[in-house]
Amino acid sequence: MTNRWRMWMLAGGASALAVLAAGCKKKTDEIPVGAYLSLTGSDSTFGIDTKKGIELALDEINAQGGIKGKRVRLLVEDNKSTAAETTQKVQQLIDRDKVVAVLGEVASSRSKAGGLICNTKKVPMVTPSSTAVEVTQGRPYVFRTCFTDAQQGEAAARFVRDTLRKNTAGVFYAAQDTYSSGLAKVFRAKFEAFGGKVVIEKDYQKGETNFSTYLRELKGANPEIIFVPIYYNEMVTLARQAKNEGMSGAMFMGGDGWDSTDLLEGAGGDLEGAHFTNHYSPDVPWENSRIFITSFKAKYGHEPNSLAAQGYDAARVLFDAMTRATEVKPEAIREALAATKDFKGATGTMTMDSDRNVKKPVVVVRITGKAFKFAAEIQ
Repeated sequence: MTNRWRMWMLAGGASALAVLAAGCKKKTDEIPVGAYLSLTGSDSTFGIDTKKGIELALDEINAQGGIKGKRVRLLVEDNKSTAAETTQKVQQLIDRDKVVAVLGEVASSRSKAGGLICNTKKVPMVTPSSTAVEVTQGRPYVFRTCFTDAQQGEAAARFVRDTLRKNTAGVFYAAQDTYSSGLAKVFRAKFEAFGGKVVIEKDYQKGETNFSTYLRELKGANPEIIFVPIYYNEMVTLARQAKNEGMSGAMFMGGDGWDSTDLLEGAGGDLEGAHFTNHYSPDVPWENSRIFITSFKAKYGHEPNSLAAQGYDAARVLFDAMTRATEVKPEAIREALAATKDFKGATGTMTMDSDRNVKKPVVVVRITGKAFKFAAEIQ
């Protein structure tokens, strides 16, 4: 071998080692965090809005120097709005990408699927928006930064009794929908426990489009308010038909399923004076919310909705726990998440309870002038 050839080989080997070292350095200088969201499919708007909030929180933590001197690298998987795809994507994030924690999902059915994988593999998961009580039950590695349906139903009943001063109520819900029927059940029990009386309760088959007969029966029972915990698309149809029956918008109270600009565009005028419980409102009187809104508008050019705010808070709570953890490993992060206390987020001040459900205010929103306005917070 000539000296020139030997020198060329040595130089080439050194270059290859330098490239390999650079690749290894890049990986060791970053902390991988996963997210699984419905970026396509039937619930794609939910996932896209949530992703924006998460990415804003990511920008902020990395601009502050990252966590323990390392940048956070976000790996996002699209579950296509299905539970089956969720299982596959979460397994990939943990087994292939070696993430230390996971963010997701909006829908409780998909958070239950993803949470099962995370809990089995002992990787902490934080859901920003899944409200079904079962999501965290019996799963020590699964946390949430939103209220549960049980908390929301109680807050709605308390607001109707203590703030609106209503003594009688009607309840109307979708029979086959777990969210709707579950909220209706909690509201009824709590409203009567607080001294009110449910004078009529009706359910309908999901997919129903003609509510006129139900509305006449509800109106005939003469309740002072009607609790309708259904999704915004069906509420648009119901509100229009209620107006034809001579029922004012102020007669109705709903849950967070109402939270959509489509509700305002489709029936904002028909629901003038109505209220609903929610996680957030752009005009909540909290300093951290105002800071979030300013930063979000600067990045995206429009105001955030509640899903974006919840995605932002879930990511921030996770990054805060990672910062406080004794080491950036799943078990230490899980312990730090469980110890979260008085964390000031865009959607309120949060403390994690022993069941890994966050304690924070439930927001009540009023529909006025075809807009959502902050009305109250229920602790």
